[in-house]
Amino acid sequence: MSVGLDFEKAVGEPVIGVDEAGRGPLAGAVYAAAVHVPIQLAEELLAGAWSGVNDSKKLTPAKRELLAEAIKSAQGCVWAVASASAAEIDEYNILNATHLAMRRAVGEVRAALSSSWPDVRPRILVDGLPVASLPNSMNVVKGDAKSLLIAAASILAKTARDADCMRLERLYPGYGFAKHKGYPTQAHVEALSRLGPCPEHRRSFGPVASLLDDDLRA
Repeated sequence: MSVGLDFEKAVGEPVIGVDEAGRGPLAGAVYAAAVHVPIQLAEELLAGAWSGVNDSKKLTPAKRELLAEAIKSAQGCVWAVASASAAEIDEYNILNATHLAMRRAVGEVRAALSSSWPDVRPRILVDGLPVASLPNSMNVVKGDAKSLLIAAASILAKTARDADCMRLERLYPGYGFAKHKGYPTQAHVEALSRLGPCPEHRRSFGPVASLLDDDLRA
């Protein structure tokens, strides 16, 4: 099944697609994006400016950036990107922090839609497993490769997180954030062992927690 609008049409207007980026890294925030486009307009975009929209993992960085701009600039598209910080990840755990970022992004889009749909709660299409804390939501397994709005959200979340990793590269040189984007590559783990955690490392994640435990025992 390719990216399309079957799920959007099944749940009806208004509908919001949601996806996240950054659950696995050892550092930085987890990001979520929410995207709404009226279905009729979405059909036009799918045949035109959004024809390349797909699961962000299947796209090159350059293609993701171009599509992110096409998504943000599309007339009639309502979108939001939100995050939960490394500190919030440590406090609430990565799953709950991811859902928090999703609720923040969805809340912004819902607020923007409230004037057009004052008496209707938007339906939420969310990638992956069910999110009980997102009312009126429906999960779509591998939705970023099936639903146009989820795929668009995946691109916005991924490009926002990648941009934040470039910020981390400037703030904390030596860890290699520009290359590994915070994921636990061998180079990242070696830098972490050599330099110790920076303020943006997730203290509750295994490799970081082990290093901190070693420091306490030393």
